[in-house]
Amino acid sequence: MYWNSVPFGENQPQMKKYLLYVLLPVLCFWGCQTTEKENNFEIKVSFTDSTDTKNLDGRLLLMLSSDDSKEPRFQINDGLQTQLIYGMNVNGMAAGETATFTQEVFGFPYPSLAEVPPGEYNVQALLHVYETFNLETGQTVQLPMDNGEGQQWNRSPGNRYSKPFKITITEKGVQDVEVVMDQVIPPIEEAKDTEWIKHIKIKSEKLSKFWGRDMYLGAHVLLPKGFEEHPEAKYPLMVFHGHFPSDFGGFRTTPPDPNLEPEYSARFDVDGYNIIQQQEAYDFYKRWNEPDFPRFLIIEIQHPTPYYDDSYAVNSASQGPYGDAITHELIPYIEEQFRGQGEGWSRFLYGGSTGGWEALAVQVKYPEEYNGCFAACPDPIDFRAYCLTDIYKDKNAYYYESAHKKLEVPAHRDYLGQIQSTLKDANHLELVLGDKSRSGQQWDIWEATYSPQGADGYPERLWDKRTGDIDAEVANYWKENYDLRHILERDWDKLGDDLKGKIHIYCGDMDNYYLNNAVYLMEDFLEGTTDPYYDGEVAYGDKAEHCWNGDPELPNHITRMRYNSMYVPKIMKRIAESAPKGADLTSWRYR
Repeated sequence: MYWNSVPFGENQPQMKKYLLYVLLPVLCFWGCQTTEKENNFEIKVSFTDSTDTKNLDGRLLLMLSSDDSKEPRFQINDGLQTQLIYGMNVNGMAAGETATFTQEVFGFPYPSLAEVPPGEYNVQALLHVYETFNLETGQTVQLPMDNGEGQQWNRSPGNRYSKPFKITITEKGVQDVEVVMDQVIPPIEEAKDTEWIKHIKIKSEKLSKFWGRDMYLGAHVLLPKGFEEHPEAKYPLMVFHGHFPSDFGGFRTTPPDPNLEPEYSARFDVDGYNIIQQQEAYDFYKRWNEPDFPRFLIIEIQHPTPYYDDSYAVNSASQGPYGDAITHELIPYIEEQFRGQGEGWSRFLYGGSTGGWEALAVQVKYPEEYNGCFAACPDPIDFRAYCLTDIYKDKNAYYYESAHKKLEVPAHRDYLGQIQSTLKDANHLELVLGDKSRSGQQWDIWEATYSPQGADGYPERLWDKRTGDIDAEVANYWKENYDLRHILERDWDKLGDDLKGKIHIYCGDMDNYYLNNAVYLMEDFLEGTTDPYYDGEVAYGDKAEHCWNGDPELPNHITRMRYNSMYVPKIMKRIAESAPKGADLTSWRYR
């Protein structure tokens, strides 16, 4: 052939002519095929009428899955096993009206439908319904109201969705596919009172004023043994912070179900973990009734917001005064109803992950209202280590700074350091699920909590969701208002005396989300520069993943179920050392 017999450098004109005649048709063919594929990629989505349907606002989601094991809506995440999802806003969408997904609609993990590999897929659509809020600040926003599920887009009551069916995507794309959402997720039945567990819900005047509509706070209350038999007793209060609880967890009055089929936990690599969970819940019930176990009230709070499954328990510009509402409305109400002591010396905070950050933040923001916090694997408590990003120095959150190499910042690892997702992955998935911090996911709720409110009523972005470029002004606002290490260092002369002996922090040194990095920075301040000395505790679990909570002897898959009892000895010691003169230390110590 000519290519082999004539060196390119010796006869360039002939070679160029050869390229034009031989390769140009090939290139043209390839280009035409690509264009044809892109032009043919269309999936139409609509929903059917029902007796209570009006025009709907919300986030319309289209999902494709090559995995037949479950519905596509339950297969979306930022890990290696995720399936495909695309999202767009709809406003005033009417029954029978069609919305069309084309290659221009942003998606994850393939940004465009045109990039989806050929094959057979299950297709499903879901409309995450938004409601309109007329805020006290004067703006009007559209957000998904929690409907008793804890802000879970794929199972929120009232959301429309379709049953999955199979489609085939070819090299030319797909067209003439119509997806009809004819299903509605049903309401969730509220938990019922039992002998031991009571459920309350109150209207918050503070939150209702901010949101321009009635807003409620709830709690599940675990009563101590002998509550009815000892009307003279007044009890300390233990506040177990964490994600939205459907009921009080980890408490069971009967042994494990003998007919329960054992299930494997991939997270902990443990067989029969469901049976272990029931046994632990029953063991806690038995400990709760032991003669020498202190008599407390324990509460788990329901405080979902239109942004997330809980509020992070502090006041914020875009979510309103949740910190004040919980501390000054909900907790006093619970103490009045169930004979709590009602004083700061008798209240304690604990929790893990989100709950760990909340326990520490609430203790810092309300130093005299609580007598100690036990913060396990807390969300970033120093924004110089916002996971792997220093929001004050880094210019971009998604990529390490480099002149010639583009390396993505990880978001999740296992205890051996194996990476499952990156920061860009997690944020791009959130952008598909909802713009304007409305995804209901982790990075967006941090923005909804920590950011100033924008002119449109939504939180200002810490970084551009597409590119990762960081906004320094927003970062500084975060620093002054929610960087817990910075706040403690800045205000220790005012806070130190009230926080002495109250701060306890625990974290695995191989936390999946790199949360230990911020704990190291916090420890440097607490142990090195506090005057008065903070007189608390910071401890690490060797090779421990998320969410290690302070027990060096037992594996984390066991200790994570023992929050309600593992800190009790330290709480009792704290009460003995710090309760004011004349405090009631006896009425609740019956056997």
